[in-house]
Amino acid sequence: MNTKNKIKIFLVDDDAVYLKSLEIEFMQHGDFSIETYATGELCISALAHNPDVIILDYRLDGIDKEAMNGIETLDKIKAFGQDIPVVMLSSQDKIDVAIDCMHHKAFDYIVKSETAFMRIQKIITAIFQFKKMENELNWYMERM
Repeated sequence: MNTKNKIKIFLVDDDAVYLKSLEIEFMQHGDFSIETYATGELCISALAHNPDVIILDYRLDGIDKEAMNGIETLDKIKAFGQDIPVVMLSSQDKIDVAIDCMHHKAFDYIVKSETAFMRIQKIITAIFQFKKMENELNWYMERM
């Protein structure tokens, strides 16, 4: 986790209204450091800021039809840092879209809905519980 015990979250969505509402939700419900990006390209260029979690839209073509989509962005994020958890967001409630995201190593897939933010919060909690268990296991294994 980053300094000052704040979880650094990248929010990436081409829908400016949805992006802003997600940012406001995070700022009201926790002690997060939030960076927002309207395109995958902008997110990729900022990966050196070391996000703890990335919330990434699946489509990303609302501003520029030639922009990288979410899967292409996900692949580039994973090439940069395999351990960066990425949660995919989409308005598409299709199992094949969810499976595609998971095949590209997304941590999870969430359909945009009125409960999406609560699900994101639960997933972020799960990510950090998993990381804590992983660190404890590594600590234990080093001492054997």
